[in-house]
Amino acid sequence: PDEEVRILCIVNSRKRFDPPLPEGYYGNAFAFPVAISAAGELSKNPLHYAVELIRKTKLEVTEEYMRSVADLMVIRGRPHFTVVRSYLVSDLTHAGFQEVDFGWGKAAYGGAAKGGVGAIPGVASFYIPSKNNKGDSGIVVPICLPMDAMDVFTKEVEMMLKRDDNSIFIASAL
Repeated sequence: PDEEVRILCIVNSRKRFDPPLPEGYYGNAFAFPVAISAAGELSKNPLHYAVELIRKTKLEVTEEYMRSVADLMVIRGRPHFTVVRSYLVSDLTHAGFQEVDFGWGKAAYGGAAKGGVGAIPGVASFYIPSKNNKGDSGIVVPICLPMDAMDVFTKEVEMMLKRDDNSIFIASAL
């Protein structure tokens, strides 16, 4: 319960500069801010505790933060990416994957081809825009967790959906 765990979120920083980076800029302009908590705190609190940690962490990514990260990378070198006691969350709803057309029509899906494998094995969630068969827009959130953690997560979401109040809804920091 006292072990430290990390939630990483990929944050687009293009519009966080003054002036903002120009449209069409193709360089990297993102950060991996980290929300840190004791495992016990995450376990005993409802899901919105973790969501609020992520929201606050994303708000910390400012122009000064980005410049500081760049300076640190010059001084110490590029850090190694680790997934030990970490979970990565990324919002791809504005990435434009649904507009991709390789000549046979727009994409029906744009996201990770297979969850739980590759460079980030089993420790990530990517929010992806989607449309159902009726054409209604929504967001798909594929989640890759160990089976016992998925069972707990499923119960937590079911409890949240049964609640009548709006306290579980937290505005996006994007």
